Amino acid sequence: MMERIAHMLRKEFIQIFRDPKIKGVIFVMPMVQLMVFGYAVTTDVRNVATAVYDQDNSVASRELVARFAGSGYFEVVEYVRDDHRARELLDRGRVVALIHMKRGFHEDLTAGRTARLQVIVDGTDSTTAGIVLDYSTRIAADFSEEVLVRRLQRLRGTALPAASLDLRTRAWFNENLESRNFYVPGVIAIIVMLITLMLTSMAVVREKEIGTMEQIMVTPITPMEFILGKTVPFAFIGFADVVLVTVVGVFWFEVPIRGSLMLLFAATALYLMTTLGAGLLISTISQTQQQAMMSTFFFFFPAVLLSGFMFPIANMPRVIQWLTYLNPLRYFLVIVRGIFLKGVGPGVLWPQMIALTLMGLLTLILAARRFKKTLA
Repeated sequence: MMERIAHMLRKEFIQIFRDPKIKGVIFVMPMVQLMVFGYAVTTDVRNVATAVYDQDNSVASRELVARFAGSGYFEVVEYVRDDHRARELLDRGRVVALIHMKRGFHEDLTAGRTARLQVIVDGTDSTTAGIVLDYSTRIAADFSEEVLVRRLQRLRGTALPAASLDLRTRAWFNENLESRNFYVPGVIAIIVMLITLMLTSMAVVREKEIGTMEQIMVTPITPMEFILGKTVPFAFIGFADVVLVTVVGVFWFEVPIRGSLMLLFAATALYLMTTLGAGLLISTISQTQQQAMMSTFFFFFPAVLLSGFMFPIANMPRVIQWLTYLNPLRYFLVIVRGIFLKGVGPGVLWPQMIALTLMGLLTLILAARRFKKTLA
């Protein structure tokens, strides 16, 4: 048995590494994807292109605009003079936010009346718009509080006592609230799934298309031995990609890794069982490499969307939340983020690891049963 598996492994490794394009897919594509995701996938909103429509042009209005520009979230790109220009900038997408103050803004503040400030935000991207509105509200609230304090000080002629509430906030696990620290560990899970699915989904189909399935049919190899011979090489490739992406994520993007590397590799082994099993199952039910490739992408994209990588699972409809329990990527994302950011161990992550174990065994068993030594 071991000799037959060893021959299968040797054959697979030779077939994989003699093709330069496959080497690029295995080692170059993960690095390109990590760089793209690491720099592009972020929810941090900074330097929002902003136009200012200041009809009051007073000390107070200019001070408020300076507060927005100095916050680091807003970048004033133009001061407009009329409604038409303001509408044109928003319509063409050249600005995301417009700060508008009418005449009498300063007079209302000095007289103790409510001054009107209008912030118009492009709501095409609802997530960005919500964050920009939140920034605007906080800046305006801080400015309003300072104006009120100064007015009371002038009326009383003495300094007001300090506030009695001392609020001190602290973010655990991601102290600087960098979205990159949240997304880069998730990229590891996505890259491993994509690479292993692509390679294994075409494994059996390739044997049929190049005519080597007939040679396998006349050998005494069993379905399970065939499955092991097909999965073990890709498992080694998956581990190599995990090591490569982890090194780049930690040393290039400075993502902290606080947990155990051994636990990360153990969880990766369980995760690879599910992705390799799913890829082989796709391969056994496909007749051509085109069918296998299309089936892989039909499996991969819903898995990413329903994993919690981009969209919180708690915000999904209840029926969709139930479907996510069938998604191995959901469980591995919890594991990899827990190891990288929280430093938690098996005492916390054991439910996800058990789920991956069960799903991996199930998919491998189904793939082995689907494989039959026949061309039909």
